[in-house]
Amino acid sequence: MDHLDGRIGEGWGGRPGPNGCHVNVVLGVRGTPTAAALLGTFTTPAPGHTPILVVVGEAQDRYEVVWPPTIMINKATALADRHQTITWGAGQLGIAQGVLDAVADGLLEPTGDLIVFVCIWIDPSAFEETAVREATRLAVRRAIGMAVQGRDREAALDLVARRDEVTSPFYGGS
Repeated sequence: MDHLDGRIGEGWGGRPGPNGCHVNVVLGVRGTPTAAALLGTFTTPAPGHTPILVVVGEAQDRYEVVWPPTIMINKATALADRHQTITWGAGQLGIAQGVLDAVADGLLEPTGDLIVFVCIWIDPSAFEETAVREATRLAVRRAIGMAVQGRDREAALDLVARRDEVTSPFYGGS
């Protein structure tokens, strides 16, 4: 399992618009500096950014921790009630399902020796819980796949070839 320590991946899910989702995933093996850093993030919440241990279940006395243990933290500051509900509801459930999909697909083992850390971006204007859950599930599974299997070499080389033409939706220059 040491070969997974420090592996990173990212994934997009859903259609463009407020109900899509973007995640970053970091894998850490228990007892390593990576795992220590991930646990440090878990213990240092900030206003609007609450790291939580991902659980599933219908009632407080029935919650189950997803295995391997998965920590999520939101990238978009969640201050509005609806954004919080979608982030820690649909987002958390989608993360759980994506991690469990990765276990079912043989990418991860259901062990406490690995920590999955998911940073999730959900648009503050998201409104459709099922769409957000499905987008998150897909994004997490893709990100774990990238972390475990690496990035497609041809896609990486294609990006290098296009490096002078790349842009960003947040860049306004020429």
